[in-house]
Amino acid sequence: MQSFQQYIDGVFDDGSGRFDSVDPATGNAWASMPEAREDDVDRAVKAAERALWTGAWATMTASARGKLLYKLADLVQLNAPRLAELETRDTGKIIRETSAQIAYVADYYRYYAGLADKIEGSTLAIDKAEMDVWTRREPVGVVAAIVPWNSQLFLSAVKIGPALAAGCTMVVKASEDGPAPMLEFARLVDEAGFPKGVLNIITGFGPSCGNALTRHPSVAHIAFTGGPVTAAHVVRNSAENLASTSLELGGKSPFIVFADADLESAANAQVAGIFAATGQSCVAGSRLIVERSVKDDFISLLKVKAEAIRIGTPLDMATEVGPLCTRRQRDHVEQIVSASVNAGAKVVTGGRALEGDGFYYLPTILDCDGVDSPSMENELFGPVLSVVSFANEDEAVALANDTRFGLASGVFTQNLTRAHRMVKRIRAGIVWINTYRAVSPIAPFGGYGQSGHGREGGLAAALDFTRTKTVWLRTSDEPFPDPFVMR
Repeated sequence: MQSFQQYIDGVFDDGSGRFDSVDPATGNAWASMPEAREDDVDRAVKAAERALWTGAWATMTASARGKLLYKLADLVQLNAPRLAELETRDTGKIIRETSAQIAYVADYYRYYAGLADKIEGSTLAIDKAEMDVWTRREPVGVVAAIVPWNSQLFLSAVKIGPALAAGCTMVVKASEDGPAPMLEFARLVDEAGFPKGVLNIITGFGPSCGNALTRHPSVAHIAFTGGPVTAAHVVRNSAENLASTSLELGGKSPFIVFADADLESAANAQVAGIFAATGQSCVAGSRLIVERSVKDDFISLLKVKAEAIRIGTPLDMATEVGPLCTRRQRDHVEQIVSASVNAGAKVVTGGRALEGDGFYYLPTILDCDGVDSPSMENELFGPVLSVVSFANEDEAVALANDTRFGLASGVFTQNLTRAHRMVKRIRAGIVWINTYRAVSPIAPFGGYGQSGHGREGGLAAALDFTRTKTVWLRTSDEPFPDPFVMR
């Protein structure tokens, strides 16, 4: 059993409790994790608050903050193999994906390192004589960041990078499912030389850790990635401290294929969009909406590709799909697929868990045409694709928008004018045209509806971690006039 520690106020410790983390590939415990409880949370938030107002961070220039972020980026890149191995071991995400993703995470820190001294105020052309007025962007305060188990290092980078660039201090709660990579990342924060208390990293369970963190009176902003049900609790808790929130929640993203699309290219993108990360991605293209005239051909093409996927041990570089992260996640997928079949959906391929150790589930395609299928409505967070067809563009748009979510979408067509029309008509925070799952630190992402609000990535994210202060300066040497003397 490996053992990990939490990181509070520049010190590593074992936390108020301990719990075991399970290897999804075997179903067996492999590591002991620190369990942060209310006292730990209070220590972490108070450490962040001290660092915000006193000490080196409080007086550090924006350029100096940027240099620390550059150093952190270099350490992430240098330690990417170790971080990738831990994320794979603790979450079941395949090593070929964690290796590539974590190497790219370093670029997110570099982007925000460069942005740190470019978060600027402005001079206002005020309508009053003898007045100079300008604005300053100042850190919003102590930030509570909560990340889920899928892609923790990436989903934390899009919060930590902009928040620290803006001058905030933070408490990051890693998911209790698979926290190892985040707890190891804390060692890089320490090595980079951030002042103590600036960035605190803990893990624990919702009632004893997440609840205490999101309602703590010293938390000014909550950056949350997770499901809508938990987000509702977060928002209710934020009423206790009046913290602002940014919420990146679930998705049930439409993947729309027109008959004129390059079907081979679209099929490859669809496989990447739903079976990469074993479908455990908030932007998974889980609803295939395909033009009726090419539906059968396209499903046949997808079936061949899905059945050729290599399922195996996630630490093997040859593996293309690994296990789901937890037993309850696999059980959830099984339940929704079973309910969908009972409702009339047809299993094209897959549709079952693998026997033996670990939480494996076969890449699955469900033909839901003409069926009111639970798999079309609910986020499964697993390798399950639901398929419906359409006759015309208006029907495609109606099907795409027939969801309470609105995080991502994909459109495959060679008709340029149609592509532009679809961009305007689809209600989602991301529209990918003839591509899917492309990301960049420069490009913001976020959702509509039940997929949340606020944006991560790009300049927009950094500004979300600031408040505007307005400064008025009277330039006249004359005494301020007596306000009670009428002129």
